[in-house]
Amino acid sequence: MIRCHLSTLMHRDKLRIADVARLTGLNRSTVAALCRNTATRIELPAVDRLCALFRCSVGDLLEFVADDAARAA
Repeated sequence: MIRCHLSTLMHRDKLRIADVARLTGLNRSTVAALCRNTATRIELPAVDRLCALFRCSVGDLLEFVADDAARAA
């Protein structure tokens, strides 16, 4: 499973979903789904915008978690 750390990055920078949507131009529902780890897909331009906003790498934003570890969490 892929885990998104957007909510952690937002908390670090004290940003709300609406702030991230406005600053990146992404749809608010896209940002919300990524925050809740319910997104089923993400476009590469969206990843690019998020990484630029938070000045992070893709690995800081997205993490692969083995299925066994995901079920235990």
